Amino acid sequence: MLSAQSAPAAPPKRRKWLTDDTLTSLSLVVSFVLLCVFFASQTPYFLTQANLSTIASTIAIVGITSIGMTLVLITGGVDISVGSVAALSGVVTSLLWLEHGIPLGVATVLGILAGGLVGLLNGAIVTYLKINPLITTLATFSIVRGLAFVLSEGQTNLLSNEAFNFIGRGTVAGIPFSLIVMLTLYLIFFFVLRYTSFGRNLYAIGGSPQASRLAGIAVTRHLLIVYVISGLLAAFSGIINVSQLASSAPRAAVGLEFTVITAVVLGGTSLAGGKGTLIGTLIGVIILRTLDNGLVLMQVSSFYQDVARGFVLILAVGFDQIRLKFGQLQRSKGA
Repeated sequence: MLSAQSAPAAPPKRRKWLTDDTLTSLSLVVSFVLLCVFFASQTPYFLTQANLSTIASTIAIVGITSIGMTLVLITGGVDISVGSVAALSGVVTSLLWLEHGIPLGVATVLGILAGGLVGLLNGAIVTYLKINPLITTLATFSIVRGLAFVLSEGQTNLLSNEAFNFIGRGTVAGIPFSLIVMLTLYLIFFFVLRYTSFGRNLYAIGGSPQASRLAGIAVTRHLLIVYVISGLLAAFSGIINVSQLASSAPRAAVGLEFTVITAVVLGGTSLAGGKGTLIGTLIGVIILRTLDNGLVLMQVSSFYQDVARGFVLILAVGFDQIRLKFGQLQRSKGA
């Protein structure tokens, strides 16, 4: 009979608030503070009100697209087509307004819906044809970008409209309107992920699609919805981009998909699916935009900026792999 002294001690319980997601968010906040301290020490313009306003006004395009990417990655998928979708939505909106005389408000809605159709196509191919999401969205990435060039004949179209320009350049009480919209969308989808059965089902699907089906979750329907959301949000980001530049171009938003994936993975969303938070994504977006802004103020060559973004992507994926292995180790110890 084992004595009380020989019985193994139970591992200390982690405090309820001290979750893996919380630790990830805290580490990102610390990284962001250190990044700000570094840039503030290198250039006197970094902490000026004008520069902070610039960061705030340019964060929405990546930030809004990252919401949809977070949902897709949580389910274990990926969407490489978001940059092309953003370009297509701008091209469709401008052509409908300038060449077909459709009211700009209606043209904008149709441009966003075009992104939703691409998302629906992605979801249908992934769910019904069972083609890998990376291959699927890589194909639509090329198809949609080519379609944007075909429709616009490779031309840039100017859009000059006060109400439309307000979407990307307007302010409310000194706060960029696009930033307000972005934060509102984050609040909405944060609630959806955390407090609805739909959000919980996305995590379950990312953990195990087969087990989710056995549990009665409509996996196909959920994946279709997620890819449509990703397409709609990417298209809306494209509208903001057109509004900020007052022009649409088929070559717009080049590289957006890789920036978004970097931000989302940096924020703690796992490439393997089943894990991620919008709070982490938002912090990841802020870090990336701050990095870009700081490097520009330091007059670092754009070539080196690409190198820096590549290193951040490698680090983000590396940390994701570490989190996966640590989680597997913890589960094996628990077993």
